[in-house]
Amino acid sequence: MKKIMLLSLLILITSFDSHSDDSYGVGEWFKFRVHYGFVNAGFATLEVKDAVVNNKKVFHVVGKGYTTGVSRFFFKVNDTYESYIDKETGNPYQFVRKIDEGGYTKNQEGFFNQSEHKVTVKDYKRKTEKTFVIPKNTQDILSAFYYLRNYPTIDKIHPGEYVAIDMFFDDETTKFKLKFIGRQDITTKFGVVTSMVFKPLVQSGRVFKEEESLTIWVSDDENRLPVRIKADLAVGSLKADLDAFKGLKSSFKIKKK
Repeated sequence: MKKIMLLSLLILITSFDSHSDDSYGVGEWFKFRVHYGFVNAGFATLEVKDAVVNNKKVFHVVGKGYTTGVSRFFFKVNDTYESYIDKETGNPYQFVRKIDEGGYTKNQEGFFNQSEHKVTVKDYKRKTEKTFVIPKNTQDILSAFYYLRNYPTIDKIHPGEYVAIDMFFDDETTKFKLKFIGRQDITTKFGVVTSMVFKPLVQSGRVFKEEESLTIWVSDDENRLPVRIKADLAVGSLKADLDAFKGLKSSFKIKKK
């Protein structure tokens, strides 16, 4: 199992809706059960809290990914991603990235200056500090998900169309593109959920089989919750299903049990 597994999941989870405060709020929490092939590999969670940055109330989003059971013997993962997000613009002020993936570790913190189009990254493991120039409204890997959840025209998108945002990750900014496939009813542990289906465009090769190897199902309601993720990897496959949730701002629409 590759160390990219939990990182891939977070990238996938971080993939759908610009900002209005309608889709989520403080107290929202949900958990994914992750399978690598037929193995129950671990879990990933996302939670929205309150915080204050520069005397301003912001959303503090915390994402965690970890392996469980037998998977920990083969590849232990314990990752934490955090983002501090402006409640009005949806842009991040700060991100935290602490990861431990089979002994590979990172401990970084990033500070955005959106008005000057810069982000300063402090690497506490390497004891370095670097500043990068970024485009307007650049997101970090975690804030991207919440930014996209409220994308103003997401409910009017047509099959074959794309949503694109700038995302800063691993010391560089990339254009994150999300292709809309259509709508589909899928069966979950909670019942049948009408979903919007997206494919994030990824780089084929070492990790993914091809450019459209990822598929994500997002609830077609006011929450825009990811309910299922599938990935065809260069070696094996990854699947994640919504396993638990609480504190949603709107009712989770379920057609039947």
